[in-house]
Amino acid sequence: MRTMAAAAATLGLLTLLALLPRVAAAADCPVLLNHQFPRLQDEAPQNLCQYAGRVAVVVNTASYCGFTSQYEGLEKLHARYKDKGLVVLGFPSNDFSQEPGDNKKIADFCYNTYGVKFPMFAKSSVKGSEANTLFAAMMKAGAKEPSWNFNKYVIGRDGKLVGSFGSMTRPDDGKFVAALEKALAAPQ
Repeated sequence: MRTMAAAAATLGLLTLLALLPRVAAAADCPVLLNHQFPRLQDEAPQNLCQYAGRVAVVVNTASYCGFTSQYEGLEKLHARYKDKGLVVLGFPSNDFSQEPGDNKKIADFCYNTYGVKFPMFAKSSVKGSEANTLFAAMMKAGAKEPSWNFNKYVIGRDGKLVGSFGSMTRPDDGKFVAALEKALAAPQ
Protein backbone atom coordinates (compact mmCIF):
# COMPACT_ATOMS: atom_id res chain seq x y z
CA MET A 1 0.00 0.00 0.00
CA ARG A 2 2.83 2.35 0.94
CA THR A 3 4.55 1.65 -2.42
CA MET A 4 1.40 2.60 -4.33
CA ALA A 5 1.10 5.86 -2.36
CA ALA A 6 4.76 6.66 -3.04
CA ALA A 7 4.29 5.90 -6.74
CA ALA A 8 1.19 8.12 -6.88
CA ALA A 9 3.07 10.95 -5.15
CA THR A 10 6.00 10.57 -7.55
CA LEU A 11 3.65 10.60 -10.53
CA GLY A 12 1.94 13.72 -9.18
CA LEU A 13 5.29 15.46 -8.73
CA LEU A 14 6.44 14.50 -12.23
CA THR A 15 3.17 15.81 -13.70
CA LEU A 16 3.63 19.11 -11.86
CA LEU A 17 7.22 19.42 -13.03
CA ALA A 18 6.14 18.74 -16.62
CA LEU A 19 3.65 21.59 -16.42
CA LEU A 20 6.11 24.16 -15.05
CA PRO A 21 7.73 25.02 -18.41
CA ARG A 22 4.24 25.67 -19.88
CA VAL A 23 3.32 27.94 -16.98
CA ALA A 24 6.63 29.80 -17.32
CA ALA A 25 6.19 30.03 -21.09
CA ALA A 26 2.69 31.50 -20.73
CA ALA A 27 4.04 34.06 -18.24
CA ASP A 28 6.79 34.97 -20.72
CA CYS A 29 4.42 35.16 -23.67
CA PRO A 30 4.21 38.61 -25.29
CA VAL A 31 0.77 40.24 -25.27
CA LEU A 32 0.49 40.16 -29.07
CA LEU A 33 1.02 36.40 -29.13
CA ASN A 34 -0.96 35.51 -26.04
CA HIS A 35 -3.95 34.16 -27.99
CA GLN A 36 -5.32 30.77 -28.89
CA PHE A 37 -6.97 29.85 -32.20
CA PRO A 38 -8.22 26.65 -33.79
CA ARG A 39 -5.89 25.24 -36.44
CA LEU A 40 -7.40 25.41 -39.95
CA GLN A 41 -7.13 21.77 -40.98
CA ASP A 42 -8.52 20.12 -37.84
CA GLU A 43 -9.61 22.95 -35.52
CA ALA A 44 -7.26 21.72 -32.78
CA PRO A 45 -6.56 24.64 -30.40
CA GLN A 46 -3.18 26.28 -30.95
CA ASN A 47 -1.60 28.81 -28.61
CA LEU A 48 0.40 31.47 -30.43
CA CYS A 49 2.78 31.63 -27.43
CA GLN A 50 4.58 28.72 -29.10
CA TYR A 51 5.97 31.32 -31.55
CA ALA A 52 7.41 33.61 -28.85
CA GLY A 53 11.01 34.51 -29.66
CA ARG A 54 10.42 34.14 -33.39
CA VAL A 55 9.61 36.75 -36.01
CA ALA A 56 6.01 36.31 -37.10
CA VAL A 57 4.39 37.50 -40.30
CA VAL A 58 0.64 37.56 -39.70
CA VAL A 59 -1.45 37.61 -42.90
CA ASN A 60 -5.20 37.86 -43.46
CA THR A 61 -5.92 35.58 -46.40
CA ALA A 62 -8.70 34.66 -48.84
CA SER A 63 -9.01 31.97 -51.51
CA TYR A 64 -10.82 34.03 -54.15
CA CYS A 65 -8.89 37.29 -54.23
CA GLY A 66 -6.68 38.91 -56.83
CA PHE A 67 -3.85 38.62 -54.28
CA THR A 68 -4.38 34.90 -53.54
CA SER A 69 -1.29 34.01 -55.58
CA GLN A 70 0.72 35.59 -52.73
CA TYR A 71 0.30 32.25 -50.92
CA GLU A 72 3.11 30.96 -53.12
CA GLY A 73 5.46 33.78 -52.13
CA LEU A 74 4.52 33.50 -48.46
CA GLU A 75 5.29 29.77 -48.51
CA LYS A 76 8.67 30.46 -50.17
CA LEU A 77 9.42 33.12 -47.56
CA HIS A 78 8.47 30.75 -44.75
CA ALA A 79 10.64 27.96 -46.18
CA ARG A 80 13.60 30.29 -46.78
CA TYR A 81 13.68 31.88 -43.32
CA LYS A 82 12.05 29.36 -40.95
CA ASP A 83 15.43 28.03 -39.79
CA LYS A 84 16.42 31.62 -38.95
CA GLY A 85 13.35 32.08 -36.77
CA LEU A 86 10.56 33.21 -39.10
CA VAL A 87 7.02 31.89 -39.02
CA VAL A 88 4.17 32.93 -41.31
CA LEU A 89 0.73 32.75 -39.70
CA GLY A 90 -2.29 32.75 -42.00
CA PHE A 91 -5.76 33.88 -40.95
CA PRO A 92 -8.45 33.26 -43.57
CA SER A 93 -11.27 35.78 -43.44
CA ASN A 94 -14.45 36.48 -45.35
CA ASP A 95 -14.51 40.15 -44.29
CA PHE A 96 -14.13 41.14 -47.96
CA SER A 97 -16.49 38.42 -49.28
CA GLN A 98 -13.72 36.36 -50.88
CA GLU A 99 -13.49 33.41 -48.50
CA PRO A 100 -16.91 31.70 -48.57
CA GLY A 101 -15.75 28.13 -47.91
CA ASP A 102 -15.56 26.23 -44.65
CA ASN A 103 -12.25 25.46 -42.92
CA LYS A 104 -11.77 22.09 -44.63
CA LYS A 105 -12.29 23.58 -48.12
CA ILE A 106 -9.90 26.42 -47.32
CA ALA A 107 -7.25 24.01 -45.99
CA ASP A 108 -7.57 21.77 -49.06
CA PHE A 109 -7.33 24.77 -51.39
CA CYS A 110 -4.24 26.21 -49.66
CA TYR A 111 -2.36 22.93 -49.60
CA ASN A 112 -3.42 21.53 -52.98
CA THR A 113 -3.17 24.78 -54.96
CA TYR A 114 -0.20 26.52 -53.34
CA GLY A 115 1.50 23.87 -51.18
CA VAL A 116 0.98 25.96 -48.04
CA LYS A 117 2.74 24.39 -45.08
CA PHE A 118 2.98 27.40 -42.78
CA PRO A 119 0.50 27.52 -39.88
CA MET A 120 -3.03 28.49 -40.86
CA PHE A 121 -5.90 29.10 -38.49
CA ALA A 122 -9.67 28.73 -38.71
CA LYS A 123 -11.60 31.36 -40.62
CA SER A 124 -12.33 34.44 -38.52
CA SER A 125 -12.94 38.15 -38.83
CA VAL A 126 -9.91 40.44 -38.94
CA LYS A 127 -11.47 43.91 -38.82
CA GLY A 128 -13.96 46.01 -36.94
CA SER A 129 -15.67 45.04 -33.72
CA GLU A 130 -15.75 41.37 -34.80
CA ALA A 131 -11.95 41.13 -35.33
CA ASN A 132 -10.31 38.12 -33.74
CA THR A 133 -8.27 38.81 -30.62
CA LEU A 134 -4.88 38.88 -32.40
CA PHE A 135 -5.98 41.40 -35.01
CA ALA A 136 -7.71 43.50 -32.35
CA ALA A 137 -4.48 43.48 -30.29
CA MET A 138 -2.39 44.47 -33.33
CA MET A 139 -4.74 47.38 -34.09
CA LYS A 140 -4.51 48.44 -30.44
CA ALA A 141 -0.69 48.31 -30.80
CA GLY A 142 -0.88 50.76 -33.71
CA ALA A 143 -1.25 48.58 -36.82
CA LYS A 144 -3.54 49.75 -39.58
CA GLU A 145 -6.75 47.74 -39.87
CA PRO A 146 -6.83 45.51 -42.97
CA SER A 147 -8.44 47.31 -45.89
CA TRP A 148 -8.31 44.17 -48.06
CA ASN A 149 -6.92 40.64 -48.06
CA PHE A 150 -3.23 39.78 -47.74
CA ASN A 151 -2.16 42.56 -45.40
CA LYS A 152 1.08 41.54 -43.71
CA TYR A 153 1.94 42.38 -40.10
CA VAL A 154 5.41 41.74 -38.72
CA ILE A 155 5.85 40.91 -35.04
CA GLY A 156 9.45 40.96 -33.83
CA ARG A 157 11.25 38.44 -31.65
CA ASP A 158 10.41 40.64 -28.65
CA GLY A 159 6.70 40.23 -29.38
CA LYS A 160 6.19 43.82 -30.47
CA LEU A 161 4.70 45.06 -33.72
CA VAL A 162 7.51 45.90 -36.15
CA GLY A 163 5.36 47.11 -39.03
CA SER A 164 2.50 46.47 -41.37
CA PHE A 165 2.40 46.15 -45.12
CA GLY A 166 -0.64 46.36 -47.39
CA SER A 167 -2.00 43.94 -49.94
CA MET A 168 0.03 45.46 -52.76
CA THR A 169 3.28 44.52 -50.96
CA ARG A 170 4.27 41.16 -52.36
CA PRO A 171 6.15 38.67 -50.15
CA ASP A 172 9.30 39.18 -52.25
CA ASP A 173 9.15 43.00 -52.09
CA GLY A 174 12.60 44.40 -51.24
CA LYS A 175 11.44 46.69 -48.42
CA PHE A 176 9.33 43.93 -46.88
CA VAL A 177 12.16 41.37 -47.03
CA ALA A 178 14.61 43.95 -45.62
CA ALA A 179 12.25 44.58 -42.68
CA LEU A 180 12.03 40.83 -42.05
CA GLU A 181 15.79 40.35 -42.23
CA LYS A 182 16.32 43.26 -39.83
CA ALA A 183 13.78 41.75 -37.41
CA LEU A 184 15.43 38.33 -37.72
CA ALA A 185 18.83 39.86 -36.94
CA ALA A 186 17.55 41.57 -33.79
CA PRO A 187 18.15 39.87 -30.43
CA GLN A 188 15.22 38.64 -28.37
